[in-house]
Amino acid sequence: MTARIGVVTFPGSLDDRDTQRAIRLAGAEPVALWHKDKDLKQVDAVVLPGGFSYGDYLRAGAISRFSPVMETVIEQAKAGLPVLGICNGFQVLTEAHLLPGGMLGNDHLHFICRDQKLRVENAETAWTSDYESGQEIYIPLKNMDGRYVADQYTLDKLEGEGRVAFRYVDFNPNGSLNDIAGITNEAGNVVGLMPHPEHAVEPLVGTGRTDGLPFFTSILKKLVNA
Repeated sequence: MTARIGVVTFPGSLDDRDTQRAIRLAGAEPVALWHKDKDLKQVDAVVLPGGFSYGDYLRAGAISRFSPVMETVIEQAKAGLPVLGICNGFQVLTEAHLLPGGMLGNDHLHFICRDQKLRVENAETAWTSDYESGQEIYIPLKNMDGRYVADQYTLDKLEGEGRVAFRYVDFNPNGSLNDIAGITNEAGNVVGLMPHPEHAVEPLVGTGRTDGLPFFTSILKKLVNA
């Protein structure tokens, strides 16, 4: 049976179709989910894609957190459903308290768009098992509110428990504390990151590399072997 991975579309989502394509390239079936529907259509995993949901008018991800679909996502994520939040999706995950900390405006106060070098810090989550710990990859990055922040207790806990999933290398593009580019929850089924792996799945698009494809092959292998 083909694994079914849902992709939620919020008002202002920009990368939902790109994410669906990445899922299809990895060999799974993408399933479109609308933010007003609580029904997840029996998907095996969910991706919250990048964009500017509700125009980031209140605070990035703050309004989408209360979309009907998120009620179900939160409930099922706590029960073990794999969930990936990319860029705006990462912001939504922090607003929903599925991941700790929060996102603020970039420290230089400008939108940034670049190919970003990352180091894989945790290759044991549902979304990162096809990487190797310490592996360096290039993933496109584009954000205005990408500065990850948390209190010192939370940072120490994330570092001590190995829950920093990705870290910026050579250049911190937005002032994120501890150079954090992505984190995971304790169970490893929920991952959020600012860079966009769905834009690095084909050699002719984005970085010219396929460094983002393992996100989607990782979850596919987990679901097939579950």
